[in-house]
Amino acid sequence: MAAEEAQYLELMIRPKARKLKNGMPVILIPQKGASSMTIFVMARVGSRYETKQINGASHFIEHLMFKGTKRRPSTEILTRTIDRFGAEYNAFTGKDLTAYYIKMDAAHTPLAIDLLHDMLFNSLYDPKEIDRERGVIIEEINMYDDNPRMHLEDLLEGALFPRSTLGWNIAGPREVIRSITREQLITYRDSYYIPSRMTVAIAGKIVPGAMALLEKSFGRVRPRIKNADQEFAPFCSHGVLKNNVALQNKKTEQVQLGLAFYGLDLRHELAPAANLLAAILGGSMSSRLFIKIREKRGLCYAIGSSHDSLQDIGVFSVTAGLDKNRFNEAVKAIFHELRKIARQPVTGEELQRAKDNIRGRTMLAFENSAVQAEWFGRQWTFLNTLKTPQEKMKRIDAVTAAQVRETARMILKPEHMASAVIGPFQNKTTLEKHLNAFKI
Repeated sequence: MAAEEAQYLELMIRPKARKLKNGMPVILIPQKGASSMTIFVMARVGSRYETKQINGASHFIEHLMFKGTKRRPSTEILTRTIDRFGAEYNAFTGKDLTAYYIKMDAAHTPLAIDLLHDMLFNSLYDPKEIDRERGVIIEEINMYDDNPRMHLEDLLEGALFPRSTLGWNIAGPREVIRSITREQLITYRDSYYIPSRMTVAIAGKIVPGAMALLEKSFGRVRPRIKNADQEFAPFCSHGVLKNNVALQNKKTEQVQLGLAFYGLDLRHELAPAANLLAAILGGSMSSRLFIKIREKRGLCYAIGSSHDSLQDIGVFSVTAGLDKNRFNEAVKAIFHELRKIARQPVTGEELQRAKDNIRGRTMLAFENSAVQAEWFGRQWTFLNTLKTPQEKMKRIDAVTAAQVRETARMILKPEHMASAVIGPFQNKTTLEKHLNAFKI
């Protein structure tokens, strides 16, 4: 371990996991020298838990948490209360997680705890606000649809997971957002916003009495509807992907291309190798795809790759914004790099650079208490463990070149590849011919 890394990590103290009286877990992540703190509250629920009749409910509920409570009956009162102290606050909804956070001066920890508890468990769900928010969410959907780089992910997931809720849009279809009822939203919320599905994480400066404050608020939350929190159906591959190319014919100067493969789940022993594979292929400006496709051929402006893990599956993706007049040339060049990394072991030097890159990015990120709170909160929510960055890096450092190649061959299977394209193309058949030419 480098001396500077050791010095930095001395500022971190191993987090502690506790439980409130109702069983809700609390993760405290103290950081020496910090004067601010971030509180994250996570609920293990997202779009993959929904049915077609309420697709978009998880995201809709997230929006409504900011629309007023019994004690703070309007959005204006809520936001003024937080903005007064220069806090950062927001929320997000994913496939399997909905999270809310406030980052502010640690002296105001009691306010942050009270606000989040008030929002999550005392929101009014005023029918007028619900109807008003329908329009807001539809405009959010429109924003994503109108932005090719944003919309590409939705198309790609739909092609990769055609028979799974993983392929559904997190925001839901417009017709559901227009028709879903207040009763449906509240029933869904009460089914999943329960102690056994929630985690509270506080990182930064932990003020005295923080646990007592949490006990008086989140510790009083009771299960609402017994056994109503239905689990999602685990993903099951149905063999060769069919109809695996999604096309949006759009008049653009640049073509957006996405390629996706089934990746590895959170517990898979080769998940660290998959992260290194993504870093080597397209994780930086010195990665293979960036150098070969952009710097040497001038075929794109942006290109990259990533690997994201869920509880039962992962997604390995390559995305690029390409010259529309050289699209086929770019696709062939990308396929060449995918084949190469699956056939030939990476060099020791290249592997070490990727490991150093991940270590450096992790260290930089961990200067932010919000990153720490989310990191440990997610771990406990999905894995019931608290691995430190040092422990993560030990797993990364142990990965061999042979394992990277093995992982590449495991993931980069042509029969499990989906593609999405946004650009001025009318003939999908021609696109399919080029995109389905990928072979290992």
